[in-house]
Amino acid sequence: MNLNAVPPLILASTSIYRRELLARLRLPFSTERPETDETALPDEPPGTLVQRLAEAKAAAVARRHPQAWVIGSDQVAELDGQVIGKPAGHAGAVAQLRAMSGRAVQFRTGLCVMSREGLRLQALDTTTVRFRELSDAEIARYLVAEQPYDCAGSFKCEGLGISLFDAIDSQDPTALIGLPLIATARLLREAGFAAP
Repeated sequence: MNLNAVPPLILASTSIYRRELLARLRLPFSTERPETDETALPDEPPGTLVQRLAEAKAAAVARRHPQAWVIGSDQVAELDGQVIGKPAGHAGAVAQLRAMSGRAVQFRTGLCVMSREGLRLQALDTTTVRFRELSDAEIARYLVAEQPYDCAGSFKCEGLGISLFDAIDSQDPTALIGLPLIATARLLREAGFAAP
């Protein structure tokens, strides 16, 4: 790609976590709220859901910026085949962490890089988090300390949330934070960006 003709790059998200992750690639980009309906379809598997939502987010912003490449991403937690989203407050976070205590939870992260011509480059990451047995007192202390109410699964692995786990099985540790940088860099290279 001619560096003088690099198209704009837009992250279809207002998540501070995704913005901070993408900044690690040292490519100029802007962010924009995608304004998409994130409701799951009936009986939609979690992996299908996150891929559909990542594409929908990218497409929503790409329609407004036809000259740009747009990155869309979405993440859900899955326990026993059921989607665990953001907790919607303290009581929801307590319930989520109780349900995940001593269990393995899969985090599905969908990624879509979309061009003005409608080209779609996609990836799906699955990270398994093995939670240790958590007492109600440990859950309460953690939630007071970090207040992770804007995070699927009610924790921040980049912060104190790491203390809730026995193990993380992942090909990309950044995926759990919300944007799989290994896949993002690969898709951006495929799109012609000079990502490291």
